[in-house]
Amino acid sequence: MKSLARLLLALAVAALLAACAQSPQPSQPKSGGKTEVLWLGQSAFRITTPGGKVIVTDPWLKLNPLTPAEYKNLEALGKVDVLLVTHGHFDHFADAPALALLNQVPMYAPGDMNQTVGVLGILPPNLVPRFNKSGTINPVPGIKVTAVHAEHSSVIVWKNPATGKDEVHPGGEPVGYIIELENGFRIYHMGDTGLFADMKFIADYYKPDLVLMPIGGHFTMDPVDAAYATREWLKPRAVIPMHYGANPLGKGTPDEYIRALGSTSTRVLALKPGEKAIF
Repeated sequence: MKSLARLLLALAVAALLAACAQSPQPSQPKSGGKTEVLWLGQSAFRITTPGGKVIVTDPWLKLNPLTPAEYKNLEALGKVDVLLVTHGHFDHFADAPALALLNQVPMYAPGDMNQTVGVLGILPPNLVPRFNKSGTINPVPGIKVTAVHAEHSSVIVWKNPATGKDEVHPGGEPVGYIIELENGFRIYHMGDTGLFADMKFIADYYKPDLVLMPIGGHFTMDPVDAAYATREWLKPRAVIPMHYGANPLGKGTPDEYIRALGSTSTRVLALKPGEKAIF
């Protein structure tokens, strides 16, 4: 009788273990998962990470002539988990406050720029955290963002509601961002920048896999400058050209960049606004 009881108990335990093994387990982000990079014109991107987080950069969407019509509605971006702004110029900052309020997420930007945004009351203090070049943040678990140098300028033009007049306020110093995702994939969003020799240091130290690179000229690198930076200093696996075509002064084109680049191991992904690249 005791032997039979022990046998029945053993069978029950085995059945329980088998049921547990077959039960659905919570899904976890997998190392080596896919990253989706959607270009929305100028320097605006929606990056969906291997863990399903959504990162939005430099959201100038409503008035950007290149933004696909559906994305002029900010809610079409879905739930935004991380919001990054490289500097205070309108074509990078314009829709960031609205996105921060819509999603109740902090707007990460140059420290002194966010100081101005908070003092002017554009966003409440809890949505304007401050950090600066070489500073690293973990805005959500698994994501790491480091601010790096950009050779540009930054001001905020703000319409004073009391006077109805535009005012120019300090926008801090512009930055680029090294964005490291859950699986270690690294994206270098250069922001607006001209050439500077420490691009080589950034490449050597942070080793970005993908570079989001301005090529339009006039306000940033033109195609020849961008090709030099790619070939001589950065040497990434892939580049997505940006910051061209939305302003008549941004005349550079991906074709000009590719011709200037010549033979290289870097893959150039010349997206149209609304197109995605998968990594």
